[in-house]
Amino acid sequence: MKRFLRRLLLGILAFWLAITIASLGYNAFTNGTAEPPPGLKFVQTGDVKTRYDSWGTTGTPIVLVHGAVESVDTWSRLVPLLAKNHRVYAYDITGYGYSERKAPYTIEHLTAQLLGFLDAMHLGGPGEPRPILVGHSLGAGIAAEATLEAPARIGGIMFLDGDGLPLPNDGPRPLVVPPYRTTLLRLVLGSDWLIRKIYNGVCAPDCPAPDVDQWTRPFRQPGAEKAVWQMTAHGIPAVSAERLTKLRDLAIPKSVVFGALDTNGGNATETATRIGAPPPTLIPDANHLTPISNPTEVAAAINGLAGNRAEGDG
Repeated sequence: MKRFLRRLLLGILAFWLAITIASLGYNAFTNGTAEPPPGLKFVQTGDVKTRYDSWGTTGTPIVLVHGAVESVDTWSRLVPLLAKNHRVYAYDITGYGYSERKAPYTIEHLTAQLLGFLDAMHLGGPGEPRPILVGHSLGAGIAAEATLEAPARIGGIMFLDGDGLPLPNDGPRPLVVPPYRTTLLRLVLGSDWLIRKIYNGVCAPDCPAPDVDQWTRPFRQPGAEKAVWQMTAHGIPAVSAERLTKLRDLAIPKSVVFGALDTNGGNATETATRIGAPPPTLIPDANHLTPISNPTEVAAAINGLAGNRAEGDG
């Protein structure tokens, strides 16, 4: 038995050593970064150099706040519809897209970036138009916290495919240690098949085929891998249920819009009740990426929310 245990231990050590050497070698061989796309626009928002874009010249300002792993480009099918009647703004949350990566990735810091973006775009200040915030998935929590911190600056809020709450059992967790976590991340990013599978799992069956480079290139920017570990160490930034109920007391238009097939964003009906919004809009045969799968329906819901805001202002 002692001989068997000794051989088993030696086998485990040899296997660990081989895996470690292979991981280190793979990481060294793949230790490159990708150039960002040309023509990106940036603005300083507090302590973060933020990538953004804008469309349209008239109408109610709409600020789009994307979700986890997303970017300004996630809104590409929606913004042409909104820009017909609104001024539309979108930015990359720090840690994602092409904005500067700057910790801590807490809900407070992400909210400060959003409020700084409103400052930079001259929205919500004295004598300035108050924007409608549309928060998708993770972005719902950021939009909610910004509204709670500066309610006088916000003209309306939409929870889109997200309830703003922490994920179940989310919180500090042990991470795969280096170098293996780096290897794992790069293997995922390097697999077009796996990226498409993940995308199809959260999008409706008839979603357009993903541009894999659009989804993966941001994670090949300098500092992106370090930011991934910092962002995931303590769970997805979110707002407590108790704090979200304070939105009920704010006399601003609110809306909840979910894909009817979505199992990732939470419970739409409970979300609407929690924040004091009308019954939710459920988009038939849509999953978690409604801005991509159903931009026409999402645009209609935003137009409706903007109309409610106009009536309230009147």
